[in-house]
Amino acid sequence: MSRGNTCITRTMKSYQKLTQPSACRLEEEGAAPAPTSHGKLAPCWVGSGLLVAAVLLSAVTVWVLQQVSVGWPRPTVPPKCLLVPESHRFDCYPERHVVVTQQLCESRGCCFIESPPPAGGKRGVPWCFYPPDFPSYTLESLNQTALGMVGLLVRREKAYYPRDIEVLRLDVEFETDTRLHIKITDAANPRYEVPLEVPRAMKKAENPIYSLDFSWDPFGVVLRRRATGMVLLNTTVAPLIFADQFLQISTSLPSKFLYGLGEHRGPLLHSMDWSTLTLWARDVSPTESFNLYGAHPFYLLMEEGGDAHGVFLLNSNAMEVALQPAPGLTWRTIGGVLDFYIFLGPDPNMVIQQYQQVIGFPAMPPFWALGFHLCRWGYGSSNETWQTVRAMRNYQIPQDAQWNDIDYMDGYRDFTFDSQKFASLPSLVEDLHKHGQHYVMILDPGISSTNPNGSYWPFDEGLRRGLFLNTTQGQTLIGQVWPGFTAFADFSNPDTHQWWLENLQRFHAHVPFDGLWIDMNEPSNFMDGSEEGCPPGELDSPPYTPAVLGDSLSAKTVCASAKQKASVHYNLHNLYGLMEAKATASALIQIRGKRPFVISRSTFSSQGRYSGHWLGDNRSQWKDMYYSIPGLLSFSLFGIPLVGADICGFSGSTSEELCTRWMQLGAFYPFARNHNTQNEKAQDPTVFSPAARTAMKDVLLTRYSLLPFLYTLFHRAHLQGDTVARPLFFEFPQDVTTLGLDRQFLWGRSLLVTPVLDPGVDSVTGYVPRGTWYDFYTGSSMNSSGEMVKMSAPLDHLNLHIREGAILPTQKPGTTSEATRRNPLCLIVALSSSDTAWGDLFWDDGESLDTFEQGSYSYVVFNVTQNVFTSTILHASAEATEVTIGTLSILGVQEPPSKVLLNGQEKPFSYLDNQVLTVSDLGLSLNQGFSVQWL
Repeated sequence: MSRGNTCITRTMKSYQKLTQPSACRLEEEGAAPAPTSHGKLAPCWVGSGLLVAAVLLSAVTVWVLQQVSVGWPRPTVPPKCLLVPESHRFDCYPERHVVVTQQLCESRGCCFIESPPPAGGKRGVPWCFYPPDFPSYTLESLNQTALGMVGLLVRREKAYYPRDIEVLRLDVEFETDTRLHIKITDAANPRYEVPLEVPRAMKKAENPIYSLDFSWDPFGVVLRRRATGMVLLNTTVAPLIFADQFLQISTSLPSKFLYGLGEHRGPLLHSMDWSTLTLWARDVSPTESFNLYGAHPFYLLMEEGGDAHGVFLLNSNAMEVALQPAPGLTWRTIGGVLDFYIFLGPDPNMVIQQYQQVIGFPAMPPFWALGFHLCRWGYGSSNETWQTVRAMRNYQIPQDAQWNDIDYMDGYRDFTFDSQKFASLPSLVEDLHKHGQHYVMILDPGISSTNPNGSYWPFDEGLRRGLFLNTTQGQTLIGQVWPGFTAFADFSNPDTHQWWLENLQRFHAHVPFDGLWIDMNEPSNFMDGSEEGCPPGELDSPPYTPAVLGDSLSAKTVCASAKQKASVHYNLHNLYGLMEAKATASALIQIRGKRPFVISRSTFSSQGRYSGHWLGDNRSQWKDMYYSIPGLLSFSLFGIPLVGADICGFSGSTSEELCTRWMQLGAFYPFARNHNTQNEKAQDPTVFSPAARTAMKDVLLTRYSLLPFLYTLFHRAHLQGDTVARPLFFEFPQDVTTLGLDRQFLWGRSLLVTPVLDPGVDSVTGYVPRGTWYDFYTGSSMNSSGEMVKMSAPLDHLNLHIREGAILPTQKPGTTSEATRRNPLCLIVALSSSDTAWGDLFWDDGESLDTFEQGSYSYVVFNVTQNVFTSTILHASAEATEVTIGTLSILGVQEPPSKVLLNGQEKPFSYLDNQVLTVSDLGLSLNQGFSVQWL
């Protein structure tokens, strides 16, 4: 094989040519012989020769002058260290709470240059960073396989963490034309891997839209997008480190527009200014810069020109991701393997679909789950809970589900209810069901361990079957949660799922709940580790601890050394909520025989298959309301579309103005629940002034009118991984203004929500992307060139706009989703500038399992072209015969029609000055195709 066909870059000269089209490529074709030459290669961050030389010359000059002026206080910095621009300095000493000295740094073989610390105690340019020649792995061999390649990586000089793994196996699989899989693991010994079912490719991609090059020494991969030549990943920028409990790989990035990497509180768009994002599930009220309840090691990056790609690291160990202005990114994890999936899009919607093709598409929620939910901690009794439900009915405010927090329990013990204060709970649930409403209750994974033997079946039976987390000594690990001392269910054990089911069955026989809210499942612990602390050792005190809140893996959770059926907790911690959600969804299916409804606090990649998520214990503050938007949009990226925040805030007391504005925003959370803590004033809609109460009721009625549209969006999420709540840049990826927008969002492609997020205002300024947009309430049109628009927003008004070219199926709203489903449909057509429009509707019974998979559904497509609206039935079922289409409203009809024909017959119509044509009293079955023409 000639050198031109090999896949290894061997010299500095040919490596520099990697940016040229003639670079040596390893693509999907051609053999991959083992390389023979052993040329050293300086990483690409050395930069382009002449430019770097000039920068170096000026930098050295400035530095020398500085040293002369202060009298040469320290040894000369090696010139190779000055070569590295500040923004490209990859941290060689990321340990927190250590004053990094020159001696400490150089003991690791790294460069040391002090730079001024940034204001506000933030991390800035690392003082200790890798030199260009820091030893890394060498790619020793590379052979072709049926799906890609397999190679060996060898490290000849140890790095500075214990138990370096000297020989690694590299697997590269070209799984699809838009998905690449790169895995690096120990070549000799098995390591822990996340027990997630992922698709197995059966053949190599034939026409990948990416190309892959390899650097030989140091080892690195360079991934490009073929259409543009854009370098998406280049891991030669810093050394690969792969020790038993410290795995690190860095890459350059093609832009600074990076999203994802949850769960964190902050803007949707991450800052590349030396920020570190830690992934380790933790019970803490959402606070900026803290690791929060869930772990989602996935990012989406927008490239120049509007293309997008995503990267998923399938690893569940404690992890941090460091971002820097180069722009560059470093993954650091303390266990498992480096198992990367890269998704090439090329547009952001496709990236998220491709991610979910690996982790699994979200479950289809029951229809009622999309209604309004009401909860608080501190109702105090089932009668007080019932009074709230009755008050909501009395004011005819929509409500689908009533919830209870832990105060319904007897002594905060799972699977019990307080026989005094909540004696009427079974009757309350019966009453809810009679009114077409549903009941949801909270459950925690900590099981009370201090009851007299034989008096509390969940603990006694769990202990008998060995279903709890154990200490390293094999004893039940005891922590402390709401009921006092507790044991923690081990959901990595299939037998625990059966025990969980049996407990739920026994409780359901008394209180026939419809959905479950699983909380405290990080798992949360009021102690650090256990009642006995944690044992010494490298699981609880690893060589490197990521930047976790509390500086310890066991802070407010169980010991990392705790034993579980599948592995140690050190490996499984971030999966605890996922495994509990899986057990809970499965139990609900077996108990009710219908679609499960589960809301979980802790989440991991693939959680959408089993549950939704709420954003945790927020506060009744304006900034918390704003932060809920980037929160829900991030979870859309993570494949968990059923997401929302506690409307009006959980802790603290809300104000009438804040709660009104929050109810308006919250009515457009995919999962809409108002929730409140104990000992604060009530915040359900019934307790406010008539004006505020009416504003809240009106916006809920608007939500309920849009349930057919919202339900169809969830169908598309379930079927192919579309997002429900969507950032504006997903629909306008080439409009750079949208890349940082997180105070507005879309439902699907076509409904723009612009909430008020500030106190004391009667207007809101929002971005309106290029095109024609129609006011949802009046149908009046607005033409935008892509600009900020000031909109009137009195306290009783939420700005909603429909995008041109959309057809929204809506329904006359009732006070429950069940009542709404029986009402006639109204189809809203928003004509495009070319007088076309498209929309669709998915309809089934709203609760049965696998209706799409079993064909028990109707699917209708709506279309407008040349002044003709058509409704086409692509799939029909019995449920749709009960639904009628009552009204057709067409927005943007330029001229008043002389007549309107329904299936060729004249029909009365109305036409308003703002160009809205309405045809009423259609009385058509949803299962009938029809056409409406206006002349």
